[in-house]
Amino acid sequence: MTCHDFRGIAVSPIISKVFEYCILEKFNKFLTSCDVQFGFKKGLGCRNAIYTVRKTVDRFVDGGSTVNICSIDLNKAFDKVNHSALYIKLMKRNIPVELLGLLENWLSSCFACVKWHCSWSFAFKVSSGVRQGSVLSPYLFAVYVDDVGKLFNVHFGTYIVLYADDILLLAPSVTVLQRLLEACEEELNSIDMVINIKKSSCMRIGSRHDKMCAKITMCDGGELPWVDEIRYLGVVIIRGAKFKCSIDKAKRSFYRAANGIFAKIGRLASEEVMVQLLKQKCLPILLYALDVCNLDKRSMQSLDFTFNRFFMKLFKTSNMEIVNCCQKVFGCDLPSTLLKQRFEKFIATL
Repeated sequence: MTCHDFRGIAVSPIISKVFEYCILEKFNKFLTSCDVQFGFKKGLGCRNAIYTVRKTVDRFVDGGSTVNICSIDLNKAFDKVNHSALYIKLMKRNIPVELLGLLENWLSSCFACVKWHCSWSFAFKVSSGVRQGSVLSPYLFAVYVDDVGKLFNVHFGTYIVLYADDILLLAPSVTVLQRLLEACEEELNSIDMVINIKKSSCMRIGSRHDKMCAKITMCDGGELPWVDEIRYLGVVIIRGAKFKCSIDKAKRSFYRAANGIFAKIGRLASEEVMVQLLKQKCLPILLYALDVCNLDKRSMQSLDFTFNRFFMKLFKTSNMEIVNCCQKVFGCDLPSTLLKQRFEKFIATL
């Protein structure tokens, strides 16, 4: 292990969070972010961001273009927010002086200590970052990186999708993607943010996805690799002629969770309890955000088979008629049916 494996936890009293909610209610208009930022907004979530990426890629591919995607990871984004740069961003929004002074006092009065077993370190001042777990922190961070989301207006034909500190750049050519990355890196450097090159990469989707192309370079000379898959918000997007997501990780995670529960209580609990735990704890892992990924028929069948396999194990049978009867009795729909229902509900809400 290294020191980078550990992260501080901010503990705030209830009165502090109530006060932050009051600030949000009164001054919310100063803490808004652009439409391409899907994080920290009521009614929006990871599925909205993934659906936007999918529809944008489909638009490129249907037009005969090969979309070039760059996934950017920021190095400890929340913990490295430069307070002075944040104040400048807020002042450009004409934030009231009293509120600015309050936030300055709020952020400059943060202290932390390290607890190891029964021992405590001396308290030390936290001079950068916003507290994870705070009510205001997500909104302040969205303001902090908001100008990154506005860069697509400068470079015609490009798109940017943000979810908190997860940034996805989309461009119709490698040259345009290089320019967009340079503009994004320039803006991030101005706010003292660093791109983690080890977790950033590029990928192509479209008719020319398998063609060799020039390398994408950063200002310091580092090169971003061209990869076959990108993990974005828990979904694995794979290189190909059209937008496609891999379900292998979802299946492995489902088996791991289901087998873990079965190993603990499978021989002690009733079938009703096991099925309920399967529906509440394991099925969401299998279906996470796949309803907006437009899975093909083969992937749907693979998900159904994964679900049926555990019912075979639980009821000790390989007879599909018995498995289907048990699923009907316990009110369990197949993943393909659930995904269709969820997508219809998502579109209706959208």
